[in-house]
Amino acid sequence: MTHRTRKADPTAALATQVATQCTAVRLRLINRVVTSIYDRALRPVGLTICQLGILVVLLRRGRARPGEVCDLLQMDASTLSRNIERMNAAGWVRPVPADDGRSHWLTPTAKGRRLFTRALPHWNRAQRQTVSLLGDTGVEAISAVAEGIWSGGDGDG
Repeated sequence: MTHRTRKADPTAALATQVATQCTAVRLRLINRVVTSIYDRALRPVGLTICQLGILVVLLRRGRARPGEVCDLLQMDASTLSRNIERMNAAGWVRPVPADDGRSHWLTPTAKGRRLFTRALPHWNRAQRQTVSLLGDTGVEAISAVAEGIWSGGDGDG
């Protein structure tokens, strides 16, 4: 039996470099883990963290156009549409025609407000788990970046 030696794959070292240094790869990993924490916690009330985020925007504003929700949450229109369809069917939000007759506002319903109140203890549990995972410094860094994005900063200082 002959023993062959494998030639080192030069892309393996480069892949390791990307895996260990790429901010986007790392953020996507963290995002999936954190999303899973919140989705599991919110499951008993039937919400996902994406839907909770949409509900929070609508509760804070009272109403919002779909494009505004997309801009605030940096969400693509198809993701918003899919979630709004489910949330509308559940009775948590409703579309309200705008005065121009061509567009509409999204507004939370009384049922959506009650759902939000019921979701808060579950959200708090997920929040504690996330802080435990990321640490206070990690959470503060994420909050600072988010505030910069929401206030119109582009991260260029």
